[in-house]
Amino acid sequence: MNEDSYLLPLYNRLNVSFVKGKKSVLYDEKGKDYIDFTSGIGVNSLGYCNKELVKTMEKQANKILHTSNVYHIESQEKCAKKIVELSTYDMKCFFCNSGAEANESAIKLARKYGNTAFSTPKYKIITIQNSFHGRTIATLKATAQEDKHKYFGPYPDGFIYAKDITEAINLIDDSTVAVMLELIQGEGGIYMQDVNKVKELERTLKNKKLLLIVDEVQTGVYRSGNFLMSQYFAIKPDIITLAKGLASGIPIGVMMTSLKDVLTAGDHGSTFGGNHFSTTVCNKVLDILEEYLNSGKLESNINYFNKYLDHLVDSYPKIFLQRNGWGFMKGLVLKDENKLSEIINNALENGVLVLKSGKNIIRFLPPLTISKKEIKEGFNRFEKTIQQS
Repeated sequence: MNEDSYLLPLYNRLNVSFVKGKKSVLYDEKGKDYIDFTSGIGVNSLGYCNKELVKTMEKQANKILHTSNVYHIESQEKCAKKIVELSTYDMKCFFCNSGAEANESAIKLARKYGNTAFSTPKYKIITIQNSFHGRTIATLKATAQEDKHKYFGPYPDGFIYAKDITEAINLIDDSTVAVMLELIQGEGGIYMQDVNKVKELERTLKNKKLLLIVDEVQTGVYRSGNFLMSQYFAIKPDIITLAKGLASGIPIGVMMTSLKDVLTAGDHGSTFGGNHFSTTVCNKVLDILEEYLNSGKLESNINYFNKYLDHLVDSYPKIFLQRNGWGFMKGLVLKDENKLSEIINNALENGVLVLKSGKNIIRFLPPLTISKKEIKEGFNRFEKTIQQS
């Protein structure tokens, strides 16, 4: 019997199963190797089997994994301090288990702020067309993609969609409490927001004492080349959400905010969030990545990666329109969206893993520690795929 028959059919899985990994290479049951340009959808920031990380996991597993947030957790407190210091913002953290949970936390915080900070309650949250904020009922409704909303209503009220930041500013009214956005839309086509427009939005919100929520679930944790994409934009969000790359494969999420006293005991919580294991691993990941950034290797390898993307755009103008994105979050825009699945499947056959974004974008989210040798081999295999298209 096919054991897959016990699973709900929620994923259009590619026909491969991986059994081990090393650095930025995965291996299937037959021993075939694949250069990974996906890192588990931006999660495996250190690739696979990083020796320091494995040692940290083994050591912690032999001590304690979980006690719940009924008690103090020293590694969680240390992790919060580390994240806040790396962000350069004056904030506090709440730990959960995923990006969707982090965004749920942000929504709850914004709603309580709106209901307590004004004489007339404010509750509306504006999001941007083609955004993606999660799959829970509230974060799905916050996701400004109408085709994802079928069948799951009724939804909580109060989410308003703007086609862009200019319209978001114009939609702000007496009931608005916040605008929530991704600085680069991950599922929405690797589309990067205009820096000046984002700064205009920030000024508008601050003048009205409203909130700017930045979803950095995919852009955060050095994916952009700095700890946060917000730092490149030189903005000061009121709330930032993180997840994916924080613990290189161990589930964790964080909602961090400058609104330190709005939520109080009992307003929110998480049984698993920020336990001994996940925060110990997160601390080690952040230490490794901070050192990696300071060594100059991250920037050097991002530039090296970009050269191959530019080569593809220049060499295959009948296939690619342009490259999108920033840092190690990149997309190649196809002229013909009908080729998207074909290229992803053929790339798999040629031993290189890539993702889709939107209807016509090939998305690249490699491990942050990917080597130049692995980049070169991956693009050799990918170019072979393009030549076959």
